[in-house]
Amino acid sequence: MRRASLALALWLAAGAAGATPPTEKDLSAGWRFRLAQGTQADAHPDLKDWLPAHVPGAVQTDLLALKKIDDPFWRDNEANLQWIGLSDWDYQLDVDVDAATLARGHVDLVFEGLDTYADVSLNGKKVLSADNMFRRWRLPVKDILHKGANTLVVHLQSPIGRLLPWLMKQPYSLPGEFDSSFGDEPKGKQTSNYVRKANYQYGWDWGPRYVTLGIWQPVRLESWDTLRLADFHVAQKHVDADTAQLEGQFDVRADKSGPVTLTLDWTAPDGTHGHQARDVALSKGENHVALPLTIAHPQRWWPVGYGDPSLYRFHAEVVADGQALASVDRETGLRSVELRREKDTWGRSFAFVVNGVPVFAKGANLIPYDSFPSRVTPERLEALLHSARDANMNMLRMWGGGTYQDDAFYAAADRLGIMIWQDFMYGGAITPYDDAFRENARIEAVEQVTRLRDHPSIVLWAGNNEVQTGWDDWPDRQDFRKFINADEVKRIDDGMRELFGKTLRKVVADLSPGTPYWASSPSTDYDGPANVESDGDYHYWKVWSGSEPISHYLDMTPRFQSEYGLQSFPVMATIKAFAAPDDMQPESKVMRAHQKFANGDGNQRLLLYIRQGYGEPKDFPSFVYLSQVMQAEGIELAAEHLRSARPRNMGTLYWQLNDVWPGASWASVDYFNRWKALQYHARRFYAPVDVVPLRREGVTDVFAVSDRTTGFDATLRLRVYDMGGKLLRETSQPVHAAALASTNVLKLTDAALLKGADPKRTVVAFDLIEQGETLAHHLLYFDAARDLALPKPELSWSVGGDAHHPVITVSAKRLARAVWIDTGDLNVRLADNAFDLLPGESRRIQVQGDVDVDTLRHAVSAMSLVDALKEHTP
Repeated sequence: MRRASLALALWLAAGAAGATPPTEKDLSAGWRFRLAQGTQADAHPDLKDWLPAHVPGAVQTDLLALKKIDDPFWRDNEANLQWIGLSDWDYQLDVDVDAATLARGHVDLVFEGLDTYADVSLNGKKVLSADNMFRRWRLPVKDILHKGANTLVVHLQSPIGRLLPWLMKQPYSLPGEFDSSFGDEPKGKQTSNYVRKANYQYGWDWGPRYVTLGIWQPVRLESWDTLRLADFHVAQKHVDADTAQLEGQFDVRADKSGPVTLTLDWTAPDGTHGHQARDVALSKGENHVALPLTIAHPQRWWPVGYGDPSLYRFHAEVVADGQALASVDRETGLRSVELRREKDTWGRSFAFVVNGVPVFAKGANLIPYDSFPSRVTPERLEALLHSARDANMNMLRMWGGGTYQDDAFYAAADRLGIMIWQDFMYGGAITPYDDAFRENARIEAVEQVTRLRDHPSIVLWAGNNEVQTGWDDWPDRQDFRKFINADEVKRIDDGMRELFGKTLRKVVADLSPGTPYWASSPSTDYDGPANVESDGDYHYWKVWSGSEPISHYLDMTPRFQSEYGLQSFPVMATIKAFAAPDDMQPESKVMRAHQKFANGDGNQRLLLYIRQGYGEPKDFPSFVYLSQVMQAEGIELAAEHLRSARPRNMGTLYWQLNDVWPGASWASVDYFNRWKALQYHARRFYAPVDVVPLRREGVTDVFAVSDRTTGFDATLRLRVYDMGGKLLRETSQPVHAAALASTNVLKLTDAALLKGADPKRTVVAFDLIEQGETLAHHLLYFDAARDLALPKPELSWSVGGDAHHPVITVSAKRLARAVWIDTGDLNVRLADNAFDLLPGESRRIQVQGDVDVDTLRHAVSAMSLVDALKEHTP
């Protein structure tokens, strides 16, 4: 809707009543494509002729739709499909234009996105050479069009084919991210640094290499007369509980001067209305006109958990001679946001403050939804956001190696109250320093910030992901700096500081001054070294990438941890979607192909952590299950440690929420939006109130962690169990949980907790109870799971309820560690999963999804930790 409203053309003439309204012609249907003449043409003769294409789309998705290629995600097909991104392609459309269109004052051809090097011609005349996937291209074409059929051709060049010959002649190649595994680029010669295209499509350590080409966003023909409304923006000059001081900002392009009236109507979430109007005289050319507006006692937008994500509706019009020449609708939330950085005991803070309230950020990093962006529907966008909100997340970081998301994504985040940390699209590669690259980047930023600035969910713009810390600290960058001379090192460094420290910062300051800007993640905003524990945000990868023990998460307490993670495999139902039965081994060719960390060696890293914490998997499904248990329990330890350290730490965003394809990764929600164990754990460790027992060197500190804005009184209950089923001891004590804080409510030694009980056969349960309701529940163990004397729990389960509300009940006679309820290939989601059961405990779990009770009963199974181990002696 935003694009449609921004596309509205205005007209201004003496007889406004007889003027013709603006028109828009969608050019998505009727496209054809073919393999352009070149090196690949002889190998694929069936692709030389024109074939039907889909726009928006990509060459790969068009070939797949025609069954010219196999499923890119099936087994190891990736290797056989690299030729597509190395080829040039042509797209063609016959555009029928009538006399009425040609009679308009202006006719513009608008491409919302071309991927990426694209030469566009209309009726044989070249009108554009595009070079940026993230930009919109508006072309005046009235003088080229004629009545009847017109021919529009888009020639797409392989970005590798175009850039690699040039790069091979250069004295050096800028350090990039991941070398190609397929030999299409020599090692250390990465072309992706030099083009404004989604970095992840060149391959990442969680996704495949599919270098796409295509018309990846909508195309249209706009016809208008004397004026065009280029943008309308609700600028928030000041917002607090008493007053919202706003401006309706109209950007109008006029062919001639003349008087108009600007009107602005608003509707509050509770239905109240307001109106404002202003007479203005437009000048020929570009006009930026503001209409001030004040709203008393605004219903402010809040992040989830802190209040309602209230949204106002605004209706703006341009009126002449009593007639509306154009109208625009906008929905936005009124709020203030601050990135608070104050010196304190631990260094300098890094905290998001919304409407004056410091918010502890709980969430994850978001990567692209798919290798092929045009396949992502608004429904998929929103479903993943619902998964985040349902797991009590209030922030997602839109990582900088992908794409800026469609408007529907941010609109859904607005409605759900999910804060978005928005990176500009720079994924870690070192950027060129030439003026042309920087100007291209500046225009991209102007367009994207202008498009997205009315979304209250965006609380931060960040210049890049890991560019500064990589340049300063990564071994390949340090080697590169030694290879080139000092003057060139300075030019590269100055170029990055100019782009990320000044150019992008100025764009945000000029166009969205109410939103903070941050130069790089991690960084101190160019106010010192990047990735330090005492200042700025922090990426912690010594656990996993450095193979350090998971317990080392307790050793780091940064001001804001914006990346950290552990891998796992998705559930077996998802694995079966890309692998055959013979592939079901960690080191099979296919499993290695879908494990991108360390070129497939990541499965050995998974086994390392599984063996350290749990023991030896008895078979492949057990390996899959144990990978998820390890990931969930490890990230839980880190996240709860960080939450317990509030206000020293004010945010935990683990890597990563989602997947770009089905395979092993750090995601907690897989490609099909199936929840892994980590997502269920996140729902608990990100709950508004949590009880956190942290054990270090034989001493356990228990914290009451609360995101509530007021303090409350509760009871802390402590129960000590023998794993076989005997309750050894139970105590309770009153506690006060402070508002927006972590409160240390108990400290006990192992001896005080155990009182002589065997630590390998004992578990302690902590419960935080308010007025009879259990707010939070946590178990504490005294050793790694592999060294505990875990009993056979004698799990039992049953399926009941009715057709619309099926329920699974699972029970354990003795302690059951890491219970997982599997529903096979059914498209359902459980309200709870991946939990421990105390001796004699039962749990009733609602099943969400369209499934009958009998089908569910035959599909359900359950297991616990001891069922997955090759050897375990109670």
